[in-house]
Amino acid sequence: MPFQLHFTESDLLRCRFAISPLWETQEAVRTLVRPRRHGYHLPWLRRIRQAADGLDLRPLHLLMPEFGHNPDLLSRVPPGPSPVFEDEIAAVRTTDPRAAGADIALALAETPGAAESPAGRAMLADPARAVGELAGLLEQAWRVLVEPDWPRLRALLEADVAYHSRRLAEAGFERLIAELSPQLGWTGGSTLTITGMNGSHARVLGGDGLVLMPSVFCWPRVVSGYLPPWQPAVIYPVRGIGGLWTEPSDRTPEALARLLGRARARVLCALDEPASTTALARMLGLAPSSVSAHLSVLRGAGLLGARRYGHEVLYERTPLGIALAVSHPGTD
Repeated sequence: MPFQLHFTESDLLRCRFAISPLWETQEAVRTLVRPRRHGYHLPWLRRIRQAADGLDLRPLHLLMPEFGHNPDLLSRVPPGPSPVFEDEIAAVRTTDPRAAGADIALALAETPGAAESPAGRAMLADPARAVGELAGLLEQAWRVLVEPDWPRLRALLEADVAYHSRRLAEAGFERLIAELSPQLGWTGGSTLTITGMNGSHARVLGGDGLVLMPSVFCWPRVVSGYLPPWQPAVIYPVRGIGGLWTEPSDRTPEALARLLGRARARVLCALDEPASTTALARMLGLAPSSVSAHLSVLRGAGLLGARRYGHEVLYERTPLGIALAVSHPGTD
């Protein structure tokens, strides 16, 4: 039987999107443990390997079985749409020791011998101390593995949320679910099914709603779970991951460069997904002030639209901008 999440009418009214630097951090640690299952991230793995070798993340690894329960306390659902890591890790540190102990015990039970290991016994004997130590390890992992790339990752995640929020408004929840991943389906008018996961699980949401979170490091899998008292969530693979770890190159069509100017044409062509001024500047190696000026001109010409997401404004091509960007074959 697949994972099933049963909705009431009030749950449908409480569905929302979020992104989480804490989630990406613990998934990055998991990617280190099983790199063969995450071959897409090999460029990132090669780049951070030396720095990662300086971290001792074995207590976290012990709580990350290949299949089965993983501690919800290490990847709790953010209360807002786009939290900062410092707020998320502070929330981890406040986890009730009784809930933490039960959560840790479930995870250790998934790996033979884990609960009887010295580290496992120590965590079970003193959950409060374990929470503090695990939070400290996650903070180290964030600084070394994720924070240097977070602006790039956040831009991709925010673009995904902007796109799927629009699709929710255009097509409704049932169509949206089918578009997030082939693993997801909507059945019986009130049940979200998740296939391709180990084991089975059913939960009646009962008014808690559902949080939908795009993720870079879970790609291409869907992940769910979150037993009570944790808020339920579905983590799905982010859109537009194809160029994430590739270095930018100038592929601006010559004809478009002559029409708009090379720098402005590069900005237009870079917007395959919605992006902020800061993300575009980093992607193209241009000053943010220059990118802002180009965006203003392109928007004034009707080639771009803009929408606010959290603290940033995301730009995307209009139908006219799309037609112009894709109708000039050839490169420099």
